[in-house]
Amino acid sequence: MVIDFHTHIFPERIAQKTIEKLERDGNVKAFTNGTLEGLKKSMLENNINISVVLPVVTKPSQFDSINSYAAEITGKEGIISFGGIHPDTEDFKTKLEEIKRMGLLGIKLHPDYQVTYVDDPRMVRIIQYAVELGLIIIIHAGVDIGLPEPVHCTPQRAAKMLSQIEGEDAKIVLAHMGGYDLWDEVEEYIVGKNVWIDTSFTIGRLKEKQFVRIVKNHGADRVVFATDSPWGGQRETLESIRKMDFEEEELERMLWRNALELLGMDGNIDV
Repeated sequence: MVIDFHTHIFPERIAQKTIEKLERDGNVKAFTNGTLEGLKKSMLENNINISVVLPVVTKPSQFDSINSYAAEITGKEGIISFGGIHPDTEDFKTKLEEIKRMGLLGIKLHPDYQVTYVDDPRMVRIIQYAVELGLIIIIHAGVDIGLPEPVHCTPQRAAKMLSQIEGEDAKIVLAHMGGYDLWDEVEEYIVGKNVWIDTSFTIGRLKEKQFVRIVKNHGADRVVFATDSPWGGQRETLESIRKMDFEEEELERMLWRNALELLGMDGNIDV
């Protein structure tokens, strides 16, 4: 069983242009065409049971359209979509409650695209209330290769945010092994804290020795397998992690068991 906890798709009408722009901006090559069907095809070819789709709301007015589509596709053919919310949303509590009522299990926040530091009070209030609602919060952490500085979620800022969140059962995930391209800082500020990290977009970028060290020191029970598809290949990421120096139990935790627990699915993958 394998669960990919971090993927992206785009509406078919804009997928090609969006992929081409992001490829240029980030100097990367996509592994799929960026559509829902492209993701499903990759899942089928690479024996991925579930993919978690993470939309990004870049302005408050996008809330309804993005979350309605997320609710439409979630729970079908191995797809679980989270919702999204912008930190400038004035009625953020009502909107988060709406996300929960729609059956979406979590939200994605992208501090760089949303031009808001992760420890800004607007972000912290959203994260705190999402925690109180039992939602999962996954946050882009570290550098975004397609955007200029500043970095809005450094490991140090993420640690400051975490220190302000109440709730031992908080389900917060810092993407890209806690902070893309800031992994020394991840080891200093994030490793060992009460937070999950995902493996998205790190294969071939984070040195294997440091990758393994971060997992071992943070605890494999706080790491979820993720690719950042279409920007990371599902097959390539899976094969690379399976070749690393992990015990079978650690692989099992990372590849699916931790994700099932976060999702509250209790071994049921009937989606």
